[in-house]
Amino acid sequence: MLADPNSKTIKAYGVFNAEATGMQKGFARPGYFFIDPSGVIREKFFEARYRERLTGNSILSRLFPELGQEVTETVEAPHLQLALEQSDSTGVPGTRITLVAEVRLPADVHVYAPGAQGYKPIKLVIDPVQALEFKPAVYPASKILYLPAIKENVPVFDGTFRITQDVKVDSGSAFWGSLGKDGQLFNITGKLEYQACDKTICFLPTSVPVKWQLKVFPLDRTRAPVEIRHK
Repeated sequence: MLADPNSKTIKAYGVFNAEATGMQKGFARPGYFFIDPSGVIREKFFEARYRERLTGNSILSRLFPELGQEVTETVEAPHLQLALEQSDSTGVPGTRITLVAEVRLPADVHVYAPGAQGYKPIKLVIDPVQALEFKPAVYPASKILYLPAIKENVPVFDGTFRITQDVKVDSGSAFWGSLGKDGQLFNITGKLEYQACDKTICFLPTSVPVKWQLKVFPLDRTRAPVEIRHK
């Protein structure tokens, strides 16, 4: 945390929010820089609204998928194993966390990727939850598999791959007031739909249930000491 009452540092980084007013006047636009060991900025993540921001763990899940994830459950499903993860188990209004479904397929088994025609592509489906906004699911790049029996090229996934989906917590004042001092626990449920095949058999389409939990706490409204407030 940096005390920058005159906004000199955030102006030097080019992230000063000139449009902000009231308590937010003099603030930076919320975001993150990823700086490598040599001091070079490699990535940056910023949001237009100061109340909405990715968590540090959510950024780690993008830069380093093997880090920053909390495994919540491992599911044995037909023809695959599924690990459910999330970047954070808690948040506040405006938080954006990342949900992850890591799929592990046996050797010589594949599932169909989005865009496959005539088959059931894999799809992460999340049930609506009041006060939570679900961004579109993100799938990895697929491989093209040639099926000699029908002389077709189809997009597939094999091995181990990850499907991610961001969740944004409502940042409206009405929602803030409804949380209470102890916060609120949200159950996030849905299903993973897919069709698996091996070298000789295409199995029937199926689905398995998925679930995560997110505890949302109210924002800490305590003001900073007078001497380090923005001038």
